[in-house]
Formats: sequence, structure tokens, C-alpha cells
Amino acid sequence: MRFIENVVVGTATSDGAGVDINRVIGTREVDHIDPFLLLDEFRNEDPGAYIAGFPPHPHRGFETVTYMLHGSMRHEDSTGQSGLLSDGAVQWMTAGSGIIHSEMPEQTEGMMWGYQLWVNLPADLKMVAPAYQDIPAENVPEVITENGLVRVLAGEYASVAGAARTLTKVSYLDVHRNAGTDFSISLADDWNGFVYVYQGSVAVSGQGDTQIVIAQQSMGILGGEGDLVVSAIDQAARFLLLAGKPIGEPIARMGPFVMNTREELFKAADDYRRGTLTDQPS
Repeated sequence: MRFIENVVVGTATSDGAGVDINRVIGTREVDHIDPFLLLDEFRNEDPGAYIAGFPPHPHRGFETVTYMLHGSMRHEDSTGQSGLLSDGAVQWMTAGSGIIHSEMPEQTEGMMWGYQLWVNLPADLKMVAPAYQDIPAENVPEVITENGLVRVLAGEYASVAGAARTLTKVSYLDVHRNAGTDFSISLADDWNGFVYVYQGSVAVSGQGDTQIVIAQQSMGILGGEGDLVVSAIDQAARFLLLAGKPIGEPIARMGPFVMNTREELFKAADDYRRGTLTDQPS
């Protein structure tokens, strides 16, 4: 049985051009949960907190995933790709050998609410050609039952394949549960995972006979093996469930670059300074 090893509350910080975010993974407390390197929540109704967005910046060595709950964000990158993220849409970008991209709000009022996830790549894929998947909300499969629904962004649930093609084996589910109902899933024993609650609160087994409550805007890190059961308590709950096969390789990170060695990081930074980051390796 899967259980909660630890409950973590995110750290308030800023990124991009001063956008306020809640950083849940990628902090001193939780550096990473292999293969996940970072999870940020941006959630604000004040345009002054998000309007400057995320101007052009580089990446190499991993994948970035942006999932919008509310709002509109324009994406553009150095491969010539562009797209508009709106409510329920997903952007799955493979930085690979190098990409420069921007994400800028296309709204001046209302709620901007979404998540950015970084998924690591193994050494033999870190220099793969950059790629971009623009997935509108209507192309994200939903499994609907009397207990709620599950949006399958990546991986598989109830024999339904997720919307995104992934290079690292991961599952990314957005789970909605009615009050007093359970969500259950069987995860591979060797996969790491976590639950991030963004509405309401849920209960999950702890070690022994304990029950752990995960409150809104908190993450429960999974331990154990086998089935996971998450219960909405006295109100409807919504949470992200992420799980993935650990890569188990050294992680060297510096700002927007994630490689295996410091030498590779220095090479990425030098390539960016020279303007050759986005050149395809021969």
C-alpha cells in the first residue's frame, strides 16, 4: 500500500520578470523527487503580480510542462513554435540540446492560475532535438465517473492514454473528487510520486494505521508500494497526482540548465553566451 512519507508546504518566491509563485519542488527542503526537478504554482488575481510574465530564457537537458487552470499565456520559442495556452491546456516542451522560449500573459485582468513542472531527461536524451507539444483543453482525455473526473495529461489511467508523449516514463493526472469519495490507482512499485492538493483537502494513509491529511496548497510525498487511495474528506477536492520512474543519475543544475556534470553545465552556459545554445549538435 502506498502511504504519505512527508507533507510539504511550498516556498513563496518569484521567477521570470517577478511573477509571484509557490515553489513546491526545487527548494532547500525538497530539491527534487526523481525524475521531477521542479513544481511551481502561479496563482494570482492581481495583474501586477503576473503581467510581466516569463520573457525569453534558455533551457537545456530536461522537459518543461505548463498546465493552465485559468488564464491565457502566449508561448513562443527559438524553434519557431508558438501557441496560446488557455483554461485546461497543456504545453509539453522538450528543451533537449537547447531552446530559448517565453511565456507571456495575454490578459490584463482576472485569475492567472497554473503549474510549471520540470521533468528530467536521462543522459542519453539530454541533447535530443528540441520539441514542443501544444495540447488544447479539448484534447486532454477525461475519465468521468459518479465520484468525479480524472484529466489524463500524461501516462495512463483506466486504460485511457494521456495527451502528451513523454521521453521519461511519467504519469500526470488532475483528479477531481466529490466530497466523501475515494480515488484509487495502482502505481508501479519502483516509481516515485506525490500528491499536490489545490482545492479542498484529502486524506491518505500514513505509516502504520495513521491517516495523513493534506491541506490545500500542500504536497504529500509518497512512499511504500502498490495501490494508492486518496479520500476527499468533507468537501470536494482537486489534486495533481504525479508519478514517474526514477532516472537514478547524477543531477547537476544551474539556473535554467540541468545536466549530469558541472562541466556540461559550464558548456551550456558558454553556449548560451556565444549564441550557439540552440545550434543542433552534429
